[in-house]
Amino acid sequence: MESGSDLFLRACRGERGSRTPVWLMRQAGRYLPDYREVRKQVDFLTLCRTPELAAQVSLQPIERLGVDAAILFSDILVPAPAMGLSLDFNPGPVVDPPVRSADDVDRLAVPEIEAEVPFVYETIRILRRELAGRVPLIGFAAAPFTLAAYLVEGEGSRTFGQWKRMLYAAPEIAHRLLDKTTQTTIRYVTSQVRAGAQAIQLFDTWGGLVSARDYEEFSLPYAKQVLSAVREEGAPTIYFALDAAHAAAAVATCGADVLGADWRTGLDEASRAFGGTFALQGNLDPCVLLSDAATVRRHTLAMLEDAAGLPGHIANLGHGILPETPLDNAIAFVETVKGYRG
Repeated sequence: MESGSDLFLRACRGERGSRTPVWLMRQAGRYLPDYREVRKQVDFLTLCRTPELAAQVSLQPIERLGVDAAILFSDILVPAPAMGLSLDFNPGPVVDPPVRSADDVDRLAVPEIEAEVPFVYETIRILRRELAGRVPLIGFAAAPFTLAAYLVEGEGSRTFGQWKRMLYAAPEIAHRLLDKTTQTTIRYVTSQVRAGAQAIQLFDTWGGLVSARDYEEFSLPYAKQVLSAVREEGAPTIYFALDAAHAAAAVATCGADVLGADWRTGLDEASRAFGGTFALQGNLDPCVLLSDAATVRRHTLAMLEDAAGLPGHIANLGHGILPETPLDNAIAFVETVKGYRG
């Protein structure tokens, strides 16, 4: 029987093991009572910037849920201060000043990232020691398009109107910004691999904001650069573009080893849209975990049946686990996956 480490990394290579590996996006978070106890001591950014505490909460889901991979506890906007901007959470992310002009873009740094965010890399080193090979460690970053979206908007948004206005009214400025977020992200994630991360997930949370044609111009080329750089470091990659089924043919050319799918499309259908050759990650609707254990098991089994013919599958949610999720339901999800032999 393979260890969780073998299962996950084999699945990243498109190989089938004795069962489907499982982890959860945002698996270290507020649904865990252990995490809430730590958060009583510090604010969110302090937690991200304190390696011992960040490692502690990264390990909690391994003990509580028995998932097959750990993921670094951090935030996709951690590189923003290194680029010369302030970052706060109130309660969502606030970037100041927002990047709205060519001059704003010119002022941004492409930082020597290891010197600017040393806490990220120290957290990774602690985790590798503490995990001791039990399960692999995933590092992550925002895709360049998603990072740029936050830098321009200055905060979360339903429409990201400021970012989209730049894309259409001043595309040359948008591309200059994307060049900087790409170079920063390449440095950020390749340094994670060198510190000990064994796989990298690139979150393109806002990649689905635009048409397939605009995705191909403004998101895909920059994501490709990051994924290629990680591949050269020897680590497998997972690319997750939320709500981007309309651009599936383009997403399939990104160069990742594993493609994430959200809950809006069944895994079998998503696999066909991606060309049928990729290992997929996903894709239970996180809201299913707000129901009851029997419902969680039923929907999880349906997801696993959808994935039965795929080249490879890593079970996960179709987005991050919600803070109000009952812990027992998260456990039911993981245990159902681990008990499945399809």
